Amino acid sequence: MFFCAISGEPPQDPVVSAKSGKVYERRLIVKYINENGTDPITGDKLEEADLITIKASPSTAAPRPPSQTSIPALLHTLQNEWDALMLETFALKQQYNNVRQELSAILYRDDAASRVVARLMRERDAAREALANVSATMGIPNAADAIEDVVMDDAAAQALPQEVVEQIDQTQAALSSTRKKRKPPTGYVGPADVKTFTAKHTIPSLHSASPAGITSLAVSRSSPSQFLTGGNDKIVQLYDRSTDKVLASLKGHTKKINVVAFREREGENTLLLSGVYPKSTIRVHKGDITGLAIHPVPTLLALASTDKTYSMHDLTTFAQIYRSLPGDEAFTSMAIHPDGTLIGFGTPTSTIQIYDCKAGSIVASLTPSNAVPFTVNTLSFSENGYHLVAPDSSSTVAIWDLRKQKSVHTVALDDGFRVNKVLYDTSAQFFGVAGSGGGRVYANKTWEELTRLEEGGDMSDIAFGEMGQEIWGATGREIRVWGLPA
Repeated sequence: MFFCAISGEPPQDPVVSAKSGKVYERRLIVKYINENGTDPITGDKLEEADLITIKASPSTAAPRPPSQTSIPALLHTLQNEWDALMLETFALKQQYNNVRQELSAILYRDDAASRVVARLMRERDAAREALANVSATMGIPNAADAIEDVVMDDAAAQALPQEVVEQIDQTQAALSSTRKKRKPPTGYVGPADVKTFTAKHTIPSLHSASPAGITSLAVSRSSPSQFLTGGNDKIVQLYDRSTDKVLASLKGHTKKINVVAFREREGENTLLLSGVYPKSTIRVHKGDITGLAIHPVPTLLALASTDKTYSMHDLTTFAQIYRSLPGDEAFTSMAIHPDGTLIGFGTPTSTIQIYDCKAGSIVASLTPSNAVPFTVNTLSFSENGYHLVAPDSSSTVAIWDLRKQKSVHTVALDDGFRVNKVLYDTSAQFFGVAGSGGGRVYANKTWEELTRLEEGGDMSDIAFGEMGQEIWGATGREIRVWGLPA
């Protein structure tokens, strides 16, 4: 048996030096020659060509390690392997027992939670039944409605139907193509005319004296002498100014009216719409109806609610065609962009959320800088499609540029002035503000105050008449009209 002169171990590939006659492991001696160029024993010059391969016999029998050359050594090795195997098996059994205990505890907790849920559901059902019995005894109808589970129907998780999307696209294309070139029609009043407006007419004693107050106002475009009002007395009235008569008094609501509107379309019947707590014909929301608007596609109606959702309805069938998923904030007001592609919602946290009408998703969020939290209870899009007016505090109004998504001007009102309503006129030349100090009208772009409408005191709603030649305001139980002097 040979031993390497460098490592002292039997070589796997033995070679002998022609210079010194020593045996080496080829791998080790080649590395030494490359680094030093000499024989490691004698120091003589040595090259790889001076190494002679030793052909051992048998060539395939590797030498045994020194620790495996006796029976006691082999038995010791086997004992070590057995001990290691037993230790590993013991560790696996411990892990298995721990997993079983954890699984048992999880299953126990799941069973206990299921029992608690089942008990709570039984108690809830018993409480509902008891409440229904008490309500029936006291003669209060539908008293259990407010505690029903909120179950969103299938329309809430779906997008608008494709045919409705196509109608919105066609309307948007038709309206936006002429918007930049659109000018106020001949005979429409201008800012200079508004400065001369004076009080012309007062219609007193509308609605009940207790509880008193008109909460909302809408003026007909097809019949300019007719207007619609909603009141704290839970009644909607249709009034004709030319005859000084109430044409219709619509009862049946259980709470004050929050918003009223006309749906007027040539060749079809006029619809009178009102929104309150969910007792209306279209009953889909669990909270108060805080926004109601006719879409530029005249067969569509949009509703907003404090239940954090909004919905779209077909006015030909009164069927719901879309309901949004609940948002993070309640909706306290609503306005539809004149092109019909965007819907704006006010919230209780000073923020205005702009939604894509077709996708049902938020595309912009407008928040006044350094604003003390307040409720955005009203907002209005300009007819030019670029601006939005809304309160940015309880006594100031901001004009937002939708292209830049920032406020371009703030109108400061009187100290203590509380904003109830803001509204752009249909020519986008000016906008009105109704509030606790009466009405104000401001010119668009120059933001000049054109006139003050203070005769009736607190004004809850404001509307522009035909061709802008009149301004209507709801003050207490009265409707007041201002216009050009005679």
